[in-house]
Amino acid sequence: MLLLVLCWPRPWLVVSELHAGSADERRYAFSGDDGTRFSLRWQHSVEREDWTETFELTQGGVDVVRSRFKTFGAGVPDTGRPSRLEHGWVVLEGLHRSVDPLLVQAAEREHYRLEYGGYWFDLAALGPAPILHFQQQRLPPIMVMAALWRPWWHRMTREHQNPGSVRREQHEHTGG
Repeated sequence: MLLLVLCWPRPWLVVSELHAGSADERRYAFSGDDGTRFSLRWQHSVEREDWTETFELTQGGVDVVRSRFKTFGAGVPDTGRPSRLEHGWVVLEGLHRSVDPLLVQAAEREHYRLEYGGYWFDLAALGPAPILHFQQQRLPPIMVMAALWRPWWHRMTREHQNPGSVRREQHEHTGG
């Protein structure tokens, strides 16, 4: 039975680090059924304010569904939809725009973080400015074991080194 569970393919949100001339390295994996949401947060390189985008996995693809930012300027999407102000953030919802493939250069200076299931993970902790590919993949659990374990290990070691950092980020994200 255990062998069947470990070898039966299921959908995952897989975050892979791209390497020129070699195979991609699966860095993180999370349960990733259609409808799964996750967010990326970073500091805008020009405005120096945080920006958060929420994504949803849909039929093997990735859609951006929500953007939150504090200042208007470079990179603000023209959605044709009304925005609203929420605790000092401008919020655009209902975007449902495909961004597949979703590629991100997680530069340390922009302090890229991934939110999944209410927890934040520091993407710059992987090393100097990795290029990350976010995608839904259908794989057996045995093929993503290391990537399943890695985000929780980073979270535990980071929280141990800097107690309260994860909670502050969550509080900040919810607008409280």
